[in-house]
This record gives sequence, C-alpha cells and structure tokens, in this order.
Amino acid sequence: MDKYKDKYRIPTNRLQGFDYGANGCYFVTICTQNRKHYFGEIETKNVETDNYPSLRKTKIGEIAEEFWKDIPNHFPFVTIDEFAIMPNHIHGLLYFKKDNTSWQQNKYGRQSQNLGSVIRGFKSSINRYANENAIEFAWQEQFHDRIVKDNQELENVRYYIYDNPRNWPVDELNEKMW
Repeated sequence: MDKYKDKYRIPTNRLQGFDYGANGCYFVTICTQNRKHYFGEIETKNVETDNYPSLRKTKIGEIAEEFWKDIPNHFPFVTIDEFAIMPNHIHGLLYFKKDNTSWQQNKYGRQSQNLGSVIRGFKSSINRYANENAIEFAWQEQFHDRIVKDNQELENVRYYIYDNPRNWPVDELNEKMW
C-alpha cells in the first residue's frame, strides 16, 4: 500500500497521467457506504411512468436526483447526459467542455475544475443536506469512472444506464444477489 506523508492511503483507481479536467465524456458510478439502500427501492410496476421498473425514491433519493441535475449550475463546463439513481448507487454520464483545451497532467495537491472536484462537490452537497435534515446517509469513499472513447461506447453506456432498473435483480451492486 502507498504512503503519503507517512500515512497509508488507498491507491487511486484513476488512469495515471490522464487529465481528468480535459474535454470529454466520463461515465461515473458512485456507491453508498456498504451499499445500503438510501435512495429507495426498485418498483416492478409503476403506472405513473412508462419506464418501469423504476426507483421509488426516498427523500435523499429525490435530493440526489435534484442535486445531480444541478451540477451544471456549479460547474458550467459540465453537461449531464443519461443518468440513473438506483437504490444504492448512481450511474451518470458527464460531458466536460471547456474553452481552454490545453492538456495538463494530473498532479497531487488541490484539485479543481476536474472530475474529482465535480464528484466531491456533488457528494458533499448530499452529505450536507442529510446532516442538516437529520437523515441517515453515507457514501463509499471513492467512485468508479470510465473515460468514454467513442460514439459506440457512448451508446452502449446510455443503454446500460437506461436499462439499469430493469436489470436490478441481477445487478452486481444489488447485495441481495449475493
């Protein structure tokens, strides 16, 4: 295990040397701590939507959706594409489009205007809301990302996200499957 300032730290799962503030499309998955169903439960029959099964959201699930949609108001260079709030995780596609397109290698230290800062801001806003409203809630420490490389991969990820509620019974993030 790596050490930073003589303390053990979890190794990063980010692509080494890649500029996560660069223009592009990122597919992210953010899980709740211990995969607890904080955001709600999947309903198999929901007459209110044409996309069932769907998530019957808790209050924190509603807030997560609202705050996800609000990301571009805090990070104007980010556009939201397909996303899904699931019982214990969130999948989403985020496009980065900045005027400044010069590439810079990632470095340790304060990170801003990149994927990590966007996700950190989103996660902390949910934590703050939960704390202020006495709602039990916790995130898993890290998040998973994939850099979307081409249009075919983008379409595949969109379909995966859209179809995620239907596939919940066999989803690897559904602890009831284990």
